[in-house]
Amino acid sequence: MKKILLIEDNKDVRENTAEILKLANYNVLTAKNGKEGVEMAQKEKPDLIICDIMMPVLDGHGALHMLSKNEETASIPFIFLTAKAERSDFRKGMEMGADDYLTKPFDDVELLNAIESRLKKNNILKKEFSKNIEGINDFINQAKGIESLKKLSEERDVRIYKKKDDIYTEGSYPKGIYFISKGKVKIYKANEFGKELITELHKEGDFFGYLSLLQEEKHTSTATTLEDSQIYMIPKEDFFALIYKNSEVSKKFIEMLSNNLRETELQLVKLAYNSVRKRVAEALVKLSDKYKKEGDTKFSMHVSREDLANIVGTATETVIRTLSDFKEDKLIEVAGGTITILNYDKLARMKN
Repeated sequence: MKKILLIEDNKDVRENTAEILKLANYNVLTAKNGKEGVEMAQKEKPDLIICDIMMPVLDGHGALHMLSKNEETASIPFIFLTAKAERSDFRKGMEMGADDYLTKPFDDVELLNAIESRLKKNNILKKEFSKNIEGINDFINQAKGIESLKKLSEERDVRIYKKKDDIYTEGSYPKGIYFISKGKVKIYKANEFGKELITELHKEGDFFGYLSLLQEEKHTSTATTLEDSQIYMIPKEDFFALIYKNSEVSKKFIEMLSNNLRETELQLVKLAYNSVRKRVAEALVKLSDKYKKEGDTKFSMHVSREDLANIVGTATETVIRTLSDFKEDKLIEVAGGTITILNYDKLARMKN
């Protein structure tokens, strides 16, 4: 049974509305002002909040503001009730993040339809979609049923890339975000002499290319396949619709951005202070962590010495010498372009 919190200072309206909700088989909690409502929301974590705007102690706008600052209550659907019909009042509520707006007096059908619509939307947004093309299409197609997301594009751009094909290049304008259905991708920056530094590695199930899109600027790096790959592009219109219209998707990408920044900071520290030997070991561990398949006892990957050097941030010749040392120490096996890690733990523990 869905739990609904009703925040309303008018006793008659509060009791009548609560009765309608109970008859519709909702578990109803009530509060007579915004302060009491915020406290109850933080304690009870309702599935949806209906809140009057004009109230003593703390009004509806204040209640919404406080709840939106709390991670545990920020994503709860929020419907405003008000006797005011001015457009400015409507805009203020929606700009603050309200999901819907009902003007008093309202009938029971209007109220229940609004609640059902918002609960349905929230269920879709909370759903963890699978990391494949079908899962993303399912998520977007479901989102199209929501009134606010009906303008999403109908077409998807799925492309097959050969090994070493560029997906986008530094200085190009972003057209959307990318999702790897199959394959491996590197993100790198090149200096004026053409020397590369690989900053990110991506595999099946990863998103990439969203930073430049969010910043509305040209790509500051290049994305290239490490092997034959199938890349799925979500057009920027779809992406922004999902980002701006719900908090769940926004949180996912904020989390990914935060992880990317932490990884970049750590990489800079290692480039500055770690020996080449340690950095090569860390690069091999990173490749294993990223690309080792579940169930495999050993990790093997065909990786060019140039790409490995670009991850480490050193010359190709230096990487080749270090790999020879690791082979003599029986940490790895090398057969042509394929590297097999024999002692992951020792590589991970390697000191300068």
